[in-house]
Amino acid sequence: MSVLIDATGEGQPALAHWGADLGDLSPAELGDLLADSVPAVPNAVLDQPLRRGLLPERALGYRGRPGLSGHRSGADFAPRLGLTSCEVSGDVVVLTSTDDSAGLSVRSELELTGSGVLRINHEVRNTGETPYQLAELAAILPIPDVATEVLDFTGRWSAERVPQRQRLGMGAWTRENRRGRTASDASFVTTVGTDGFGNRTGTLWSVHLAWSGDQATWSEAIPDGTRVIGAAELLAPGEVELLGGESYRTPDVYGAWSDRGLDGISERFHHLVRSHRNDGPRPVVLNTWEAVYFDHDLTRLRDLADIAARVGVERFVLDDGWFGGRRDDHSSLGDWTVSSDVWPDGLGPLVDHVRGLGMQFGLWFEPEMINVDSDLYRAHPDWLLGPHDRLPPEARYQQVLDVARPEAAEYLFDRIDSLVKEYGIDFIKWDHNRDLVHAMHEGRAGVHAQTLAAYRLFERLKEANPGLEIESCSSGGARVDLGILQHTDRFWTSDCNDALERQHIQRWTQFLIPPELLGTHVGPPEAHTTGRRHNLTFRAATAFFGHFGIEWDIASASEQDQAALVEIIAAYKRLRGVLHTGSTVNIDHPDPSATFSGVVAADRSSAVFCYAQLATTLAEKPSAARFAGLDPDRRYRVTPLTPAGEPAAGHRVPPPWLAAGSATMSGRTLQTVGLPLPVLHPEEALLLELVAV
Repeated sequence: MSVLIDATGEGQPALAHWGADLGDLSPAELGDLLADSVPAVPNAVLDQPLRRGLLPERALGYRGRPGLSGHRSGADFAPRLGLTSCEVSGDVVVLTSTDDSAGLSVRSELELTGSGVLRINHEVRNTGETPYQLAELAAILPIPDVATEVLDFTGRWSAERVPQRQRLGMGAWTRENRRGRTASDASFVTTVGTDGFGNRTGTLWSVHLAWSGDQATWSEAIPDGTRVIGAAELLAPGEVELLGGESYRTPDVYGAWSDRGLDGISERFHHLVRSHRNDGPRPVVLNTWEAVYFDHDLTRLRDLADIAARVGVERFVLDDGWFGGRRDDHSSLGDWTVSSDVWPDGLGPLVDHVRGLGMQFGLWFEPEMINVDSDLYRAHPDWLLGPHDRLPPEARYQQVLDVARPEAAEYLFDRIDSLVKEYGIDFIKWDHNRDLVHAMHEGRAGVHAQTLAAYRLFERLKEANPGLEIESCSSGGARVDLGILQHTDRFWTSDCNDALERQHIQRWTQFLIPPELLGTHVGPPEAHTTGRRHNLTFRAATAFFGHFGIEWDIASASEQDQAALVEIIAAYKRLRGVLHTGSTVNIDHPDPSATFSGVVAADRSSAVFCYAQLATTLAEKPSAARFAGLDPDRRYRVTPLTPAGEPAAGHRVPPPWLAAGSATMSGRTLQTVGLPLPVLHPEEALLLELVAV
């Protein structure tokens, strides 16, 4: 792909192109391209064509949402920036534009990463003498007129990242999130593409804001031909006031282009994320929440750990209920001291037992929250994030701790760090279970300060404890973004372990996040969020494509299910090298009642696919499994992978290749002709392993 920045004209520089590869253009060809791209001037408009800079300006007649908004007691509300410097280092360009009259200077940094993802941020500095009230500083990217459809996301607790599509008409489609965290209904990734784009087809332009606080994203079309997508931190009134010499920097905005549909966007984002990480094999996890809830008992937990080790678990995580008077969710958040009632000898006996079984030990925290019924609140009621004279509305019996307050942050660091060191904790499940409502810090809106303070706390704990891993959990999968991923190692994808719901939640979370960073657990036979029941085959096949784990009282599981877990975990360990490094593939399957997806190894020597029958289909026989991402000139052996048993089927006779146990075909044939599939009952799944022969 190519990115072309025009810094030749008057005013600030402009993003002239981001998208398809323009090839190696000579300086003369570049000049001709820019000169010949100037549009006509129609009637009843400004006499000169509008030059849309990196920060489109209302002072020049831009009719859309401007790139920089603010004022100086009502003045300087429409700055007009001019380029003053340009620095190029490799694939990073730093541009500085100023308006001396308005007393403002903007530094813009653009990087075309090796993943083909464009990273942008801006930093505005108040060069004047009086305060400047910043309203918004945005990254705004142009898109061509062939981009006609918008895809973004909504959702709720236990139903995160639900896609929604619509036509891009004249005007703006704007999504604003004021929940103080990324939230389950956040737009997540905003994508605009050619008409009818799909998983593997169409040309797309996508943006993601790497930020865990309030945010806005939008796509906009204007009659003058302007089409853009934009993203910005959503600032509350008065939240950022810049005194003379002070500056504000935006979160990074990432833009990805693809001419291979949604999977092409995912491939770029996944490569970007992986290029900044060095994760080893993702260990099999058992989390105790849905096994014991608040009922902490050493004997019961030891027995659970024994069975976990026997089936192949590598990391044992003790969830909520180990501290203070925490016997339910009404009290003790903030009292990060091991409960002497439940754990009279501390956590040592359990930790030692877990380690003696060869497993890592993890512990649950919710540091950013506090219960009014807690020793911490009774000692420091002024540490709440909110107005000084009244409490904000409660959520889950919780208030929010003002982590931007230095003494509160220091308290959290000391308590967590001491526990990590005392017990040699390998992993923290870091929860965040409520929105930030009336979030006031030092007399003004505080979401911005709170978000940065949380990032700093993550950094301090990681620096003080090398090797410590942290999972971001927020009412399940609310706080999922590339901002918090810079400080964490895993996301809890959703509190919903219903495998049917997880099929959709995981697919769309993986649109941005590689599967190895998403907690995908086998829950109990009956999901506690929906009451729906599934067999182990379907639950295991769904959990297979991610960072595999268990959220289930496996001590109460049958011997048959425990034996199946041994086989499932062994298969996961054998294949996680492919699952966690390969390319995610989502087939545009013709039957809306089913999905067909998988992961293909980076060298295309192997792959794992899953055919999932999600609902009853009208077709008597399913559509063929047409694979994608394979090497067309290699031959692959396709075999069913059934560690938890075969899925329930509704046919009298299975396809012959399946009855025989395998089929061998070229990648080209598997992609164009495919293989016939079994007639599965609804809410069943079949795993298929492919190996080049």
